[in-house]
Amino acid sequence: MKEVYNFSAGPGVLPQPVLKKVQKELLNYKNTGMSVMELSHRSLPFQNIIKETEELFRELLSIPDDYHVLFMQGGASLQFSMIPLNLLGPGEAADYIVTGSWSKKAVKEAGKIGEIRTILGNHTSIPSYTSQNEARYIHITSNNTIEGTRYAEWPDAGGVPLVADMSSHILSEKIDVSRFGLIYAGAQKNLGPSGVTVAIIHKDLIGKAPTSCPTMLNYETYAKHGSLFNTPPTFSIYVMKLVLEWVKENGGVDGMEDRNKKKAALLYDFIDNSTLFHNGVEAEYRSLMNIPFSTNNDDLNQCFLKEAETEGLQFLKGHRSVGGMRASLYNAMPYEGVKALVHFMKNFESKQK
Repeated sequence: MKEVYNFSAGPGVLPQPVLKKVQKELLNYKNTGMSVMELSHRSLPFQNIIKETEELFRELLSIPDDYHVLFMQGGASLQFSMIPLNLLGPGEAADYIVTGSWSKKAVKEAGKIGEIRTILGNHTSIPSYTSQNEARYIHITSNNTIEGTRYAEWPDAGGVPLVADMSSHILSEKIDVSRFGLIYAGAQKNLGPSGVTVAIIHKDLIGKAPTSCPTMLNYETYAKHGSLFNTPPTFSIYVMKLVLEWVKENGGVDGMEDRNKKKAALLYDFIDNSTLFHNGVEAEYRSLMNIPFSTNNDDLNQCFLKEAETEGLQFLKGHRSVGGMRASLYNAMPYEGVKALVHFMKNFESKQK
């Protein structure tokens, strides 16, 4: 079978060793005689899984003790509603820095619940921001999957809780968790399969929801019950634990950051020197995870995508809102995959001359 490289923005590529371990343990997890998919979430084997998953998160990200690590469902999209429901009280306002499609969606949902002030950026850079102390919290999307931008430096929050959607780059580079009041991430890009969402939230932000807040939309519900108030996405949490073990075995977040910078540099260097392909993002704000690129001809873009697919370079089509192509280079994407893409791009370009 021809080698296939998955450049999908999500669900994204998973490490091969993880998939092999899942396959090996699928029918009989640690001599239980059952698949993880069949285990009760109240059983000791699964209790150990979720406990070890949280411990790995805390170790890999150096999460301080005064933060909860919560496992939920609904993706980052449900967090768009949960955050203002839990954090935004009557007469309070929150600042949302809008840098792309996902932060626009976050604003739309939050605006249904409370007063939201927006700071507008563009698709090629990140705007500057100075904290307004009367803000209840500041919300950012730290890496824009569609536009291919990322924060080079965090906003000056000035003591106001900083809330970040890190779905598409969590564990890809070092972060100081203590700079944030809340970090959340859907798993399906860099943490594992779809179905589970992680929130890392400072304990001071727990218990702020009004009594009218639905039980399953209240962070306190998950914090009090160890994310086991109801049946969590057990299989997704199990696979995520295996992904975290793989990250640890491969140098932790430091190792991931080093690998990711090398992969991104390889692709950006080629694009910047190409006479056919271009990337419009300002260099300072370029994402390490999601790299959009295009030619100046849509028919040529379609030809590129068709030929790339036959070569085993899958899911390179750009988001419908921006067109062109996009390569997502998540932690599990090997350097060899980026080399194969660049080699194909070189050959494709040479045929156009």
